[in-house]
Amino acid sequence: MSGAGSPSIAVDGTGLRIVIVAGRWHDVITDGLIAGATRVLEASGASFSLVRVPGSFELPVACKVALENGADAVVALGVIIRGGTPHFEYVSAAATDGLTRVALDAGKPVGFGVLTLDDEQQGLDRAGLPGSKEDKGEEAASAAIATAQVLRALRSGSAG
Repeated sequence: MSGAGSPSIAVDGTGLRIVIVAGRWHDVITDGLIAGATRVLEASGASFSLVRVPGSFELPVACKVALENGADAVVALGVIIRGGTPHFEYVSAAATDGLTRVALDAGKPVGFGVLTLDDEQQGLDRAGLPGSKEDKGEEAASAAIATAQVLRALRSGSAG
């Protein structure tokens, strides 16, 4: 399941080591994201593991360590739901900026599956659960694998 305009990507993860890093907040939605990412990684042939962190704010540091410890890519999954304070904006910006920095500093892919939502229903609609319209966990894992393969080709000089 893909959102409107997002590509359906067939990926081959053979030989790749991927770490899913997922927040614990909003566990029904996050568990759906994890299931979607897991389906893609299993089907791709990638070797993968799962690490849980408290929330989306903690995703960048855990992703950084996973990449430093030999992962070829990480899939960052989390849920941030808007509330009545600026906390939503602070955490959303910190997670997005932090994960971007991790990818650039490591030169390795970070599949971005952090949902920023106005309400819980939006998350349920995007988590790949029965009845969901989208599967953002699947999309994040597919993007991580596809980017890892592109980077391998570029580094080996075989990209065309």
